[in-house]
Amino acid sequence: MFNINLRPPIYDPEAVQPMRDELTYTGFVELRTPKEVDKYLTDTSLGSVLVMINSVCGCAAGSARPGVNLALQNDIIPDHLTTAFAGQDRDAVDRVREFLSDFPPSSPSVALFKDGKLVFMMPRYDIEGRTPFEISEKLREAFNQFCSAKGPSISVEEYEKLQHIKACGSTIPRNRIN
Repeated sequence: MFNINLRPPIYDPEAVQPMRDELTYTGFVELRTPKEVDKYLTDTSLGSVLVMINSVCGCAAGSARPGVNLALQNDIIPDHLTTAFAGQDRDAVDRVREFLSDFPPSSPSVALFKDGKLVFMMPRYDIEGRTPFEISEKLREAFNQFCSAKGPSISVEEYEKLQHIKACGSTIPRNRIN
């Protein structure tokens, strides 16, 4: 379906595709419109929903994506894994941020909802300067407290094939449409 009201991405979609793929490989569903965000964040019957606001930032997102994916190797994980990409899925990210109104906008960031309520938030300032392992440990604690789905999201063998992408956002080409 054609959406004329969506703002175009800031960065070249082809250049950021590997950053998207890093999350979809482990089971994330991309939220590209406000309607898709509402489908996951307003339905209180869905159980636990993880939302990662993805980003081109090499420093923070370069640790966040590997940390989130490592956390999903836990025995207990969220029922649903979702992601929206800052600067790409602009309207969807704005809608996610409406559900995170107690926190300043930040990307990357990770939020966990249970039965439609925010129960855990990891904003950018809790990601910056941390290793993927440290990020993973904080997320595993939240998963163990608030989630009940059986993990991991993908097998250990598949996880070991995952390639992590780390690129400085200033080197990502701008979208020619803007």
